[in-house]
Amino acid sequence: MSALRLGLPKGRMHDAVATLLRDGGVALHLGARGYRPTVSLADTETKLLKPQNVVEMLAAGSRDLGFAGADWVAELEARVVEVLDTGLNPVRVVAAAPVVFLEGGALPDRPLVVASEYERLTLGWVQRRGLEARFVRSYGATEVFPPEDADCIVDNTATGATLAANGLAIVDEVMRSSTRLYASIEAWEDPARRRRIEDLALVLRSVLEARQRVMVELNVSADRLDAVAAVLPCLREPTVSRLRGEGFAVKAAVPRASLPTLIPAVKAAGGGDVVVTAIAQLVA
Repeated sequence: MSALRLGLPKGRMHDAVATLLRDGGVALHLGARGYRPTVSLADTETKLLKPQNVVEMLAAGSRDLGFAGADWVAELEARVVEVLDTGLNPVRVVAAAPVVFLEGGALPDRPLVVASEYERLTLGWVQRRGLEARFVRSYGATEVFPPEDADCIVDNTATGATLAANGLAIVDEVMRSSTRLYASIEAWEDPARRRRIEDLALVLRSVLEARQRVMVELNVSADRLDAVAAVLPCLREPTVSRLRGEGFAVKAAVPRASLPTLIPAVKAAGGGDVVVTAIAQLVA
């Protein structure tokens, strides 16, 4: 069996992807060369690439699967298969301009100079907005172009803090993006490679699902069992087992965000000895 060729992103995406893999039991080890880490997946070779290069290599078929942002897939109009949206590193691709440049909070009605790393996304946005604009390509640090070298920029942002620090205000949203696992068309159409890609996606999905849930365990008397079960927002049905004495032990994987209201509700329904624990992986 030929090795599965995995592309891993450099830069801001790397740590979150490496942690996701590690939490799924997949270890990465950087060697002396740095750009070719070893991975604890059988018959898999890896390479560290810029996210946009991961997309290019997937589209060219020289990588079988890889992690990249949806923004670069859209920018490069790449023919790839989205296997899993991890939801990690969420960003918005936005148009922003100096606050002092805006008229009533909007771009002025005159020819503009727009700077961005995203040429296709930017020109598409310009066309949709019916703007008259000249495009200037940036190669990083796009936020420093205005006001001397551009009137407006199109860039990605997680919080907007960097834009605000440079006196820029968001005037429009072009798209939303996150880190996703993609496969090449060739690998996806090959049954053996597709099975391996889907197996990895299943493991990673179990980690992502587990991060959103916790395990709640409690004891309850027989006469209050139905009332407690009714307030537990579990995946299907809670696990119930009889205690050595009277009553039952109840266990359920519940959304972490529900805990502030769930625990008081469980107590009010008659549950006791409540224990909440983290979940490492969860396969529904």
